[in-house]
Amino acid sequence: MIDAVIVSTARTPIGKAYKGALNNTEGATLLGHAISSALSRANIDPAEVEDVVMGCAMQQGTTGSNIARKALLRAGLPVSVAGTTIDRQCASGLQAIALAARSVIFDGVAVAVGGGGESISLVQNNHEHVSRGRSGTTGLQGRCLHCHAGHCGKRCKALRYLA
Repeated sequence: MIDAVIVSTARTPIGKAYKGALNNTEGATLLGHAISSALSRANIDPAEVEDVVMGCAMQQGTTGSNIARKALLRAGLPVSVAGTTIDRQCASGLQAIALAARSVIFDGVAVAVGGGGESISLVQNNHEHVSRGRSGTTGLQGRCLHCHAGHCGKRCKALRYLA
Protein backbone atom coordinates (compact mmCIF):
# COMPACT_ATOMS: atom_id res chain seq x y z
CA MET A 1 0.00 0.00 0.00
CA ILE A 2 1.20 3.49 -0.83
CA ASP A 3 1.52 5.95 2.05
CA ALA A 4 0.60 9.61 1.83
CA VAL A 5 2.87 11.91 3.84
CA ILE A 6 2.83 15.63 4.58
CA VAL A 7 6.16 17.03 3.39
CA SER A 8 5.55 20.74 3.98
CA THR A 9 3.12 23.16 5.54
CA ALA A 10 2.32 26.85 5.26
CA ARG A 11 -0.56 28.87 6.56
CA THR A 12 -2.33 32.04 5.63
CA PRO A 13 -1.95 34.99 7.98
CA ILE A 14 -4.49 35.77 10.64
CA GLY A 15 -5.68 39.34 10.63
CA LYS A 16 -8.34 41.56 12.08
CA ALA A 17 -11.52 40.93 10.09
CA TYR A 18 -13.02 43.95 8.31
CA LYS A 19 -10.37 46.41 9.56
CA GLY A 20 -6.99 44.69 9.30
CA ALA A 21 -4.29 45.20 6.70
CA LEU A 22 -5.50 42.16 4.74
CA ASN A 23 -9.23 42.89 4.80
CA ASN A 24 -9.36 43.48 1.03
CA THR A 25 -7.12 40.54 0.14
CA GLU A 26 -9.01 37.78 -1.60
CA GLY A 27 -8.92 34.29 -0.11
CA ALA A 28 -7.47 32.84 -3.33
CA THR A 29 -4.56 35.26 -3.14
CA LEU A 30 -3.84 34.30 0.46
CA LEU A 31 -4.06 30.59 -0.38
CA GLY A 32 -1.88 31.09 -3.45
CA HIS A 33 0.91 32.40 -1.23
CA ALA A 34 0.51 29.48 1.17
CA ILE A 35 0.59 26.92 -1.66
CA SER A 36 3.68 28.40 -3.31
CA SER A 37 5.46 28.70 0.07
CA ALA A 38 4.73 25.09 1.03
CA LEU A 39 5.96 23.83 -2.34
CA SER A 40 9.08 25.98 -2.16
CA ARG A 41 9.95 24.76 1.35
CA ALA A 42 9.70 21.14 0.15
CA ASN A 43 11.66 21.85 -3.05
CA ILE A 44 8.73 20.62 -5.15
CA ASP A 45 8.43 21.90 -8.70
CA PRO A 46 4.89 23.31 -9.21
CA ALA A 47 4.68 21.26 -12.42
CA GLU A 48 4.79 18.07 -10.30
CA VAL A 49 1.48 18.88 -8.57
CA GLU A 50 -1.44 16.93 -10.00
CA ASP A 51 -4.28 17.88 -7.69
CA VAL A 52 -5.22 20.71 -5.32
CA VAL A 53 -8.09 20.25 -2.86
CA MET A 54 -9.14 23.17 -0.66
CA GLY A 55 -11.84 23.49 1.94
CA CYS A 56 -13.89 26.66 2.21
CA ALA A 57 -17.05 26.94 4.30
CA MET A 58 -18.04 30.40 3.02
CA GLN A 59 -18.02 29.85 -0.75
CA GLN A 60 -19.34 33.22 -1.77
CA GLY A 61 -18.02 36.62 -2.70
CA THR A 62 -14.33 36.41 -3.53
CA THR A 63 -14.03 32.89 -2.10
CA GLY A 64 -16.72 31.52 -4.41
CA SER A 65 -16.39 29.84 -7.80
CA ASN A 66 -13.84 27.15 -6.87
CA ILE A 67 -11.29 28.91 -4.68
CA ALA A 68 -8.92 25.92 -5.06
CA ARG A 69 -8.65 26.54 -8.80
CA LYS A 70 -8.11 30.28 -8.37
CA ALA A 71 -5.52 29.70 -5.61
CA LEU A 72 -3.48 27.17 -7.58
CA LEU A 73 -3.28 29.55 -10.53
CA ARG A 74 -2.21 32.40 -8.25
CA ALA A 75 0.44 30.08 -6.79
CA GLY A 76 1.93 29.68 -10.26
CA LEU A 77 0.88 26.08 -10.83
CA PRO A 78 0.22 25.00 -14.42
CA VAL A 79 -3.31 25.34 -15.81
CA SER A 80 -3.35 21.56 -16.25
CA VAL A 81 -3.54 21.04 -12.46
CA ALA A 82 -6.98 20.10 -11.17
CA GLY A 83 -8.56 22.14 -8.39
CA THR A 84 -11.47 21.07 -6.20
CA THR A 85 -13.17 23.05 -3.45
CA ILE A 86 -15.19 21.31 -0.77
CA ASP A 87 -17.55 22.63 1.88
CA ARG A 88 -17.91 20.74 5.11
CA GLN A 89 -19.33 23.17 7.61
CA CYS A 90 -16.90 22.00 10.23
CA ALA A 91 -13.31 21.09 9.31
CA SER A 92 -13.41 21.78 5.55
CA GLY A 93 -9.62 22.14 5.45
CA LEU A 94 -9.06 18.88 7.31
CA GLN A 95 -11.46 17.09 4.96
CA ALA A 96 -9.58 18.57 1.98
CA ILE A 97 -6.28 17.22 3.33
CA ALA A 98 -7.88 13.78 3.77
CA LEU A 99 -9.19 13.86 0.18
CA ALA A 100 -5.77 14.87 -1.15
CA ALA A 101 -4.22 11.97 0.79
CA ARG A 102 -6.79 9.58 -0.69
CA SER A 103 -5.88 10.71 -4.20
CA VAL A 104 -2.25 9.82 -3.46
CA ILE A 105 -3.06 6.47 -1.82
CA PHE A 106 -5.80 5.21 -4.12
CA ASP A 107 -5.57 7.15 -7.39
CA GLY A 108 -1.83 7.16 -7.99
CA VAL A 109 -1.42 10.93 -7.72
CA ALA A 110 2.26 11.66 -7.04
CA VAL A 111 1.88 15.15 -5.53
CA ALA A 112 -1.33 16.64 -4.14
CA VAL A 113 -1.95 19.80 -2.13
CA GLY A 114 -4.66 19.95 0.53
CA GLY A 115 -5.75 22.69 2.89
CA GLY A 116 -8.35 25.34 3.49
CA GLY A 117 -8.92 29.04 3.64
CA GLU A 118 -11.41 31.87 3.97
CA SER A 119 -11.45 35.63 3.70
CA ILE A 120 -14.20 36.51 6.13
CA SER A 121 -13.88 40.22 5.39
CA LEU A 122 -15.02 39.63 1.80
CA VAL A 123 -18.11 37.43 2.19
CA GLN A 124 -21.77 38.21 2.76
CA ASN A 125 -22.57 38.50 6.45
CA ASN A 126 -24.06 40.86 9.03
CA HIS A 127 -20.85 42.90 9.16
CA GLU A 128 -20.50 43.37 5.42
CA HIS A 129 -18.39 46.46 4.78
CA VAL A 130 -19.27 48.08 8.11
CA SER A 131 -15.90 49.77 8.38
CA ARG A 132 -15.27 50.70 4.74
CA GLY A 133 -18.60 51.45 3.10
CA ARG A 134 -20.49 49.58 0.41
CA SER A 135 -17.88 50.25 -2.29
CA GLY A 136 -15.28 48.04 -0.61
CA THR A 137 -16.13 44.75 -2.33
CA THR A 138 -13.91 43.15 -4.92
CA GLY A 139 -14.80 40.56 -7.50
CA LEU A 140 -17.92 40.12 -9.57
CA GLN A 141 -19.85 38.12 -6.97
CA GLY A 142 -19.11 40.55 -4.15
CA ARG A 143 -22.63 41.63 -3.30
CA CYS A 144 -24.94 39.43 -5.34
CA LEU A 145 -26.46 36.39 -3.69
CA HIS A 146 -28.78 35.61 -6.59
CA CYS A 147 -26.40 34.96 -9.45
CA HIS A 148 -22.88 34.10 -10.50
CA ALA A 149 -20.56 36.85 -11.77
CA GLY A 150 -23.21 39.59 -11.79
CA HIS A 151 -25.26 38.16 -14.68
CA CYS A 152 -28.55 39.42 -13.27
CA GLY A 153 -27.60 43.09 -13.02
CA LYS A 154 -31.08 44.56 -13.49
CA ARG A 155 -32.62 42.26 -10.90
CA CYS A 156 -29.83 42.92 -8.42
CA LYS A 157 -30.02 46.68 -8.90
CA ALA A 158 -33.72 46.47 -8.22
CA LEU A 159 -32.99 44.54 -5.05
CA ARG A 160 -30.27 47.07 -4.18
CA TYR A 161 -27.50 44.48 -3.98
CA LEU A 162 -25.40 46.37 -6.50
CA ALA A 163 -24.36 49.99 -6.05
